[in-house]
Amino acid sequence: MGFLRTILIILLVYYMLKLFAKWFGPRIVGYAARRTEKHFKDKFDQFQGYQNQEDNTNEGEISIEKKTVQKNKNSEQLGEFIDFEEIE
Repeated sequence: MGFLRTILIILLVYYMLKLFAKWFGPRIVGYAARRTEKHFKDKFDQFQGYQNQEDNTNEGEISIEKKTVQKNKNSEQLGEFIDFEEIE
């Protein structure tokens, strides 16, 4: 009798889980999809804001920015450069 009762409980739990998955599964998946969509939208808006800050020029306007290179004072103290050649 105990074995039959265990089998019935397992079947009951299985069908209850199946029923709950049928009822609540689409809601859970929809909720996860909305959260993911919101996350990607926030990241995209953040990226667009970064692009807009970087690109303040009008369309058709050309701007050239030169980067200054600072010469390191310690570069003279590094020693001489030796170029090795292959010998055949």
